[in-house]
Amino acid sequence: MINSKGALVIIGGAEDKEGDCLVLREFVRRAGGTKAKIAVLTAATTAPREVGDTYIRVFKEIGAEAVEVIDTEHPEDGDRQETVDKLQQATGIFFTGGDQARIIELVKGTRVDQAIRQMHAAGVVIGGTSAGAAMMPDIMIVEGDSATHPRVDSVELGAGMGFLPGIAVDQHFSQRGRLGRLIAALVQQPAILGIGIDEDTAVIVEGNEFEVVGQGSVTVVDETEATHNNLELLLRNESLAICGVKLHILPAGYRFNLQTRQPILPMDLTVQSAA
Repeated sequence: MINSKGALVIIGGAEDKEGDCLVLREFVRRAGGTKAKIAVLTAATTAPREVGDTYIRVFKEIGAEAVEVIDTEHPEDGDRQETVDKLQQATGIFFTGGDQARIIELVKGTRVDQAIRQMHAAGVVIGGTSAGAAMMPDIMIVEGDSATHPRVDSVELGAGMGFLPGIAVDQHFSQRGRLGRLIAALVQQPAILGIGIDEDTAVIVEGNEFEVVGQGSVTVVDETEATHNNLELLLRNESLAICGVKLHILPAGYRFNLQTRQPILPMDLTVQSAA
């Protein structure tokens, strides 16, 4: 579960691209600031040119030195040497929104995928928004009902990219009322933590901790000490019961330790700095 490689910038979607661009600025800052070279992967979207052009504009306005769009519209594109060569110049790799299943179909298992993992191990920052956030775990939420109570059939799971294993991630969290489906995902595919990220909000994972940045909040669901669930008794469309789950709501400035599974309050950070 613990990430000791390059930072992960996991964005809940609908991030600001016209104003202060706080969340995207943090991605660029960690990717090298004014020396950042950003590779934008548009595999998730069916409008790669339009989406790619938007991120070229935004990242350049923020101050990145270079922005290159990596198109993988077909599975064979991810195995082309010229595509790998373009990618390997990057100090930050960014996955756009769209459909997370397309990322798995078009990127996972290709030479581009292999290059990304090697680069991440060497310290390159990986970011993703919406679908690009959902694909971060080893088991991802493919789709599911929003704004509903937890049910076994309210969520579909599938293989993710595995940049943050042992975690379940959901995005557009408060805006689409996705607590029920995140809990359903955790119970069906036990993970240590569930992380629900609001729009225009990100968790930045470095080492054993993540930091919250942006305008919304991050919801952490810890089911490791749950005392009961009725999963084995359920038939289709029946309601899920779960007891003894911990819930943390963390706005900007708060951190969370993935190893101890404890929040770190801003006052705790002040004490640590003074010490």
